[in-house]
Amino acid sequence: MSIRVLVVDDSPTMRRLISATLRADPMIEIVGEASDPNEARRAIKLLYPDVITLDIEMPNMNGLDFLERIMRLRPTPVIMVSTLTQKGADINLRALEFGAFDCVAKPTRQHSDSFESLVEKVKAASRSRRTPLLRKPAAQPPAGSFVPNGRVVAIGSSTGGVEALVEILSHFPVNCPPTLISQHMPANFTKSFAERLNRLCAAHVAQATDGALIKPGHIYVAPGDAHLEVKNYPEPRCQLNHGDRVNGHCPSVDMMFNAVARQFKAKAIGVILTGMGRDGAAGLLEMRRAGAETIGQDEASCVVYGMPKVAFEIGAVAQQYSLERIAAQILQHAQAARRETVG
Repeated sequence: MSIRVLVVDDSPTMRRLISATLRADPMIEIVGEASDPNEARRAIKLLYPDVITLDIEMPNMNGLDFLERIMRLRPTPVIMVSTLTQKGADINLRALEFGAFDCVAKPTRQHSDSFESLVEKVKAASRSRRTPLLRKPAAQPPAGSFVPNGRVVAIGSSTGGVEALVEILSHFPVNCPPTLISQHMPANFTKSFAERLNRLCAAHVAQATDGALIKPGHIYVAPGDAHLEVKNYPEPRCQLNHGDRVNGHCPSVDMMFNAVARQFKAKAIGVILTGMGRDGAAGLLEMRRAGAETIGQDEASCVVYGMPKVAFEIGAVAQQYSLERIAAQILQHAQAARRETVG
């Protein structure tokens, strides 16, 4: 069966470009086009598309408001199409929190190849799981109820990861275990993402900087153009590596997990979340071999059960949990009251 796609954009030129890009794949069928949310609403009711591509800025109602309505009333995989500006980054992050499957940049002179991933993302979106608009962030544990045991947490995620990270990190207390995050995301998105997480979380969240001391109560988000690794100087610190892509990504989850395995061994907790591909699976296996606790998101709660699936199949994941249970499991492993406390 073909994947039925509705293209929503106020620009006729952009609609033609998106449609032509997708029609090049025989598995994809463009069932309709719409120039604004009113047309799109009628088309959705009539055509029942499998996937929607949605422009961020349109007349009559902006794409973000329309996305919110879609996810509340008729959850459908949506790929946001936008410009890679700072304003666009902020809006895209909100779109991902609202349940958009992913975001794709509109082609420009500097980024003429930005649609290269569009076909792959539409195919993945058609197989994804969509649920009604995300839950409210959970209340953080009371201050003083958590005592860290010295373990460091490393979390890797991709498609669907924005929602997942908000869900997990909103449970972390103000003195949470030091936490490193590698989320596949464009370079100009990660700073905004860290700032948004910082407003939603009790702990301090920031984009990682080279040489930053890794300490409790802090969460470090890898920049979108650097691998996040760790070194001891002699204290553990973030190290940014602006090298080539690994597994097609920079930051690469494998690079972070491998570095954590080398530096922290059994004093670490590795977590792999929703995402396409296999980035992070091999690195998580290295963490487990080094004695670290390893956790994978289960299939039922993943937007895309790709990275966690590969990690589970190769034996990298010790336990799988639903997204709602992962934060509690991380904190349980990082709690000083546990028998395996590290000093």
